[in-house]
Amino acid sequence: MRQRERGSRLGSQFMIWVALSVGRPFARALLYPICGYYLLRLKQAGRALGPYLTRSLGRSISWRDLYRQYHRFASTHLDRVYLLAGRRHQYDIEIRGLEVLKDRLTRGQGCILLGSHLGSFEIVRAIGLAQRDLEIKVLMHQQHTPMMRDLFYHLNPAVSDSVIEAGSPNSMLQVKECLDRGGVVGILADRLLKQDQSTPCMFFGKPARFPAGTMWLASVLQVPVILFFGLYRGGNRYDVHFELFAEALAIDRRYRDQEVQQWTQRYADRLEHYCRLAADNWFNFYDFWEEQR
Repeated sequence: MRQRERGSRLGSQFMIWVALSVGRPFARALLYPICGYYLLRLKQAGRALGPYLTRSLGRSISWRDLYRQYHRFASTHLDRVYLLAGRRHQYDIEIRGLEVLKDRLTRGQGCILLGSHLGSFEIVRAIGLAQRDLEIKVLMHQQHTPMMRDLFYHLNPAVSDSVIEAGSPNSMLQVKECLDRGGVVGILADRLLKQDQSTPCMFFGKPARFPAGTMWLASVLQVPVILFFGLYRGGNRYDVHFELFAEALAIDRRYRDQEVQQWTQRYADRLEHYCRLAADNWFNFYDFWEEQR
């Protein structure tokens, strides 16, 4: 949250123009020098990625592994432009476990989609938007990326309007109202913003801190919680996974901290599983284990 937003508005506008006017092949070609620039300039991010890649890949890493991580991130960002512009048909999307979500929605149940910064959330939202009667909201922080927020808003105002700003005075009311209408609320639960709202978990064999509020919120709302991961597989291919996490989280207030930690550990275990399937898809470019302090 303390780091300034990278890039320039003019450069981002140019890339969006290239993507939509010139075409995806040319826009993707531009990603190679762009990623090379960031690899050379963002030394701190590269150092922070090292421990994650070493653990997820199970070997020592080189600059090629770091470059691949940047390129995957840039590719999903570029694809976000096309998805927001309504060009889902350009992509080869393999979906696994969607019936888990459809079954609950058919019953009129609102659902929490519990995700992470692994792969692309936009590809998941694109699947939902293909069903015009499905309401999808995303609970997230946007204050630290105002430039990209504004650019994507102009691309597709309807999608941008689906964001619920986390921490706003009426954010929880908006979440509940969406769920009560039988809609879906997406939450990314792998990025800690406040140390005093965290719970310790084991992640790739090392202690790390995850947000504690996510599981408590889910227990208060008492709706099905479904995990999702939209993994980018290169080119125009995505694998989207859905799996049931809980029909409803039950947390005893007397043992709140302990049970929140247990549920969060279950989430961390599933996140680790999918990180191993697509190690180059996890886009947390900071010292996740707090080993560099």
